[in-house]
Amino acid sequence: MMQISKKIPVIYLKDGTVYEDEACSVIFTCEDGCSASVYYSNQGAESLAIIEKSDSELEHERNIGCIKNLVFEAEIPVYAGGSVKRFEDVKKYLYTGADKALFLPDIKACGQEGRTWHTALSESCARFGKEKLIFCSDGETFATYQKEVRECTGALCITDLDMDDSVETELPIYVLVSGREAVYQMSKTELRPALAWQDLVQNSDGLVPVVVQDYKTSQVLMLAYMNEEAFEKTLLTGRMTYYSRSREELWVKGLTSGHYQYVKELSADCDRDTLLAKVSQIGNACHTGRYSCFFDEIAKKDYRAVNPLAVLEQEYNTILDRKENPKEGSYTNYLFDKGIDKILKKVGEEAAEIIIAAKNPEPEEIKYEIADFLYHVMVLMVEKGVSWEDIIREISNR
Repeated sequence: MMQISKKIPVIYLKDGTVYEDEACSVIFTCEDGCSASVYYSNQGAESLAIIEKSDSELEHERNIGCIKNLVFEAEIPVYAGGSVKRFEDVKKYLYTGADKALFLPDIKACGQEGRTWHTALSESCARFGKEKLIFCSDGETFATYQKEVRECTGALCITDLDMDDSVETELPIYVLVSGREAVYQMSKTELRPALAWQDLVQNSDGLVPVVVQDYKTSQVLMLAYMNEEAFEKTLLTGRMTYYSRSREELWVKGLTSGHYQYVKELSADCDRDTLLAKVSQIGNACHTGRYSCFFDEIAKKDYRAVNPLAVLEQEYNTILDRKENPKEGSYTNYLFDKGIDKILKKVGEEAAEIIIAAKNPEPEEIKYEIADFLYHVMVLMVEKGVSWEDIIREISNR
């Protein structure tokens, strides 16, 4: 008997456009104004599959660019793929940043008995590891090639629910599910709290204050209050729900504006009288149109930022500004004016300086050289249109 491990929501790409159905007749739209990958992340899906359909190399490249954007924005694992004829196809899908490649063998295009696609499957397995490959198949194809599939893939994704139950495999079996309502019902899971409302300390009005943070940046967005009903509804729906003290009613954040908050984490402080919510914020949190409600500066001291990524991003933005708004006498603009070959030469020279400095037992010299190297690498990043967020996302995917 075929045992299904899990169901995965799937979207389709055709000519750079996202569709909800395999026929590519229903274009994906979202009331939040966010991308499909953000939508399914917020709806509680555990993963997302992307299948691209292309009739030309130009269309294929356009779809690959779209996959990169969707993977970049996704907060859940993404499996991406399409019709595979050669090893390079699999490589492109994985190089978008996708967690796994969906291998759909193009048997007709690959020649007699599918030998070419089998070679691509074997090469991909050897290069990336079978855990990076999911073989997408109907029952007939899998029955014919199940030995090869078992050897070279980490999971089987079936494309028809009528697959012959007599076909047995130890591989995890996934089912692709399209159609937003079906996916919503399939993927929606209620958050299971470690603490009940009764475990929290309420104020005299039976409320608990909630500090709300952006889950990516930790920026404080707002302060609101919950009663028991708001607490339970937040856990049930995954959307932040509060109690409005002025209107004396429940308040689903974003219900009117569309600026929903999707809960990523909910925790209590040591006294259990205050909650901290880390959320995915759609649009702006503040009714004034600001992203955060905390923007009225009262007093401020000069201080040096200690967040490493914030420092690097600040330096990156300065370099980006030099490229967009050249400044006479700027060394950065000198590098941009000389072009890519000069930038690459400097990156190479600075890398060599790090190697030399590493021979020095004192750490000060290598600190200086690494800082110099990072500056020139950031010039290269700006020149090539690569951001620190791109780099961090790539590292986190490994």
